[in-house]
Amino acid sequence: MLNLNLNIIPMKSSVFNLVNIVLTISLSFSSNAQSLLETLEDKFPESSQYTLGTFKASRISIGHSVETRKKGVLEFQSMTRFWKVPNFDPKTRSQSLIADKINTRFGLEYGVSDRLTLGAGGTTLFGVFDGFVKYKLLQQRDDKMPLTLTLLQGASLRTMGGTAKDINFTDEFSDRVAITSQILIARKFSRQFSFQVAPTLVVRGSNRFEANPNSHFAIGFGGRYNVGRHVSVVSEYYYQANPLESKKTYDALSIGVNWELSDVMLQFQMTNIRGVAEDVFITQTPNNFNFNDGNFVFGFTGIFILHTQNRLKRK
Repeated sequence: MLNLNLNIIPMKSSVFNLVNIVLTISLSFSSNAQSLLETLEDKFPESSQYTLGTFKASRISIGHSVETRKKGVLEFQSMTRFWKVPNFDPKTRSQSLIADKINTRFGLEYGVSDRLTLGAGGTTLFGVFDGFVKYKLLQQRDDKMPLTLTLLQGASLRTMGGTAKDINFTDEFSDRVAITSQILIARKFSRQFSFQVAPTLVVRGSNRFEANPNSHFAIGFGGRYNVGRHVSVVSEYYYQANPLESKKTYDALSIGVNWELSDVMLQFQMTNIRGVAEDVFITQTPNNFNFNDGNFVFGFTGIFILHTQNRLKRK
């Protein structure tokens, strides 16, 4: 029995020594690992991510969104408005069999950088040519930046008109010009819902009626809600703070559906606007939003994206 006990004691001591060695190595490894982790965290801090796709296109429905085109991206646009005219004489019908009047804007937008976009376009019916510069000043970024802010400066030239009802048309070039300035502020609240506010100032070059202001302040509201992977419901509304006095105008309103197909975006709108340039539809919409002839306008926009930067790199 004595020999047995003597053999057991050394065995227990060996086990204790082995445990101590393992614990020492484990604690030392844990301490080194913790120190290494802290070093890596200090050297490579976790970076927040930018919020992308607040809106899927440069236009929500009828007006600009906070989105700018990526560098080297060229966007082609065709924006068409169809409407009926009350008591319209069929003999003078010159536009289409499905609508009394059609107005289309053909436009181009190009991404000079990821934040800077240049664009220009012209309409077929009202003879309005427009151009703009768009710069994304701030971009929503996790918890560090709660919103996206884009500045837009646009100008338009009206080449048709001259009747007594026109409010800003004379023979002088400068009198035909209107300047539109917008601050586009938006937030993507979730993957489904985005909302935008757009304070807007429109300044016209001429004024035929003393009662009409030359400068108009308006504020736009726009939203998008995804109902599917590639389909979203959109709406926009522009409130005029100081509308024209010489004739009755109405606030612009649009309700529509956007359908995204890879590099193609199709937009369908029910609206009351006929013009497409910002200064025209924000301050000079002559009809209310309802389904009466002359008031209801159907809008269709086709947007096609061309990645010129990638094409150049391939060559």
